[in-house]
Amino acid sequence: MPKLTHIDEHGRAKMVDVGAKPDTERVAIARGEVHMKRETFDLIRAGQIKKGDVLTVAQIAGISAAKRTSDLIPLCHPHFLSSVDVSLTLDESIPGVVITATARTAGKTGVEMESLTAVSIAALTIYDMAKAAEKTMRIQNIRLIEKHGGQSGDVVNNM
Repeated sequence: MPKLTHIDEHGRAKMVDVGAKPDTERVAIARGEVHMKRETFDLIRAGQIKKGDVLTVAQIAGISAAKRTSDLIPLCHPHFLSSVDVSLTLDESIPGVVITATARTAGKTGVEMESLTAVSIAALTIYDMAKAAEKTMRIQNIRLIEKHGGQSGDVVNNM
């Protein structure tokens, strides 16, 4: 059975010591969606949300959040991120916005939390920007899609 790495032998929370681990190239991709009514979707697509350009503001918020992940998640190691990309795509079939975030670094630990944080904050920003038009939007299905690098190897989640 896998051992929880953020718990010490006494059951207390601890930050994992990564000092002896080698630096490796690491990448993590996360995805999530914001589901909304067709009317809200059309307002975002037309650029008619009163607060401004929803997708651009959410993209910047996601990038900024990835850079601050260790400030938000207590036991998360700080990273020097070599790249963070947040893309937002309007998807008529939902209707809503699909958010994909890719974080990259060369370091001792992975960047899964950075990519997941970027998606989460981008989704919350969409909600904040468009809540005057609709308060029933749903943030859904935030998950890790891929992770590459490190001792635990690659993960590809096709769900």
